[in-house]
Amino acid sequence: MIGLLLVAASVAAAAPQPLAPSLADAEHAIAAGRLEQARLMIARAVSAGVSGPQIERLLADLAYAAGKNDEALSRYRQLLLSSPNDSLMLERAGICALKLGDIPSASALIARATKAANASWRAWNARGVLADLRQDWTAADVAYAEAARLSGESPEVLNNEGWSLLLRGDWAGAAALFERAAKLDSRSARIANNLELARTALAGDLPRRRPGESDRSFAERLNDAGMAARLLGDNQRAIAAFTQALRASGTWYERAANNLQAASGK
Repeated sequence: MIGLLLVAASVAAAAPQPLAPSLADAEHAIAAGRLEQARLMIARAVSAGVSGPQIERLLADLAYAAGKNDEALSRYRQLLLSSPNDSLMLERAGICALKLGDIPSASALIARATKAANASWRAWNARGVLADLRQDWTAADVAYAEAARLSGESPEVLNNEGWSLLLRGDWAGAAALFERAAKLDSRSARIANNLELARTALAGDLPRRRPGESDRSFAERLNDAGMAARLLGDNQRAIAAFTQALRASGTWYERAANNLQAASGK
């Protein structure tokens, strides 16, 4: 997520050249998820004396597809020195940095990626996640809306937007988004778990507000009920309590948010 200088002249100088047939095949293999095949193709090309930015780009893309975020980020950063406006490399570098927990670098890279007219839904989705980490709900809503517009109906975007609402205590809104995501991707354990979490929060049998009780006091009692439930081993009731404490507080309630993260394993 580290910003780099944007030099207009470097764009023309670094204009991509057509890939040689063997490299094009390797690129296609990476896109199709045939990573071992792509690795062998690239190795053969290197052995035959092929080198330069095209090979380096393929190696970066291969590392990215394989989940080797450290390697991919390092390679993309090097490539971005000569192609600073490549939106796909900025996006992938930013996502790698986000997965590595390097939030400052991810924020800078994703901000640059989403400035491009051809920025993808994945870049905007990552921008939404980064906004959630800052508790900037307005920015998160804008980012997820753009991600949804570009993706059509992506379960990943719906899931992340649902989690964003859950962090704010809007469990009904979150449940609706998780339900839509689950219909699109019924095999995702992450989406199914989040849907169960939202439904549990909605159905939890928890303390009720006392007459005249303030938002803060009610939220604190709900948080305490959640802690008690955790001590008794009732994690579902604990999750419901912490989620409702977030909603009841009326403002950001860090203690309940942290307890919710711990109870739900997020």
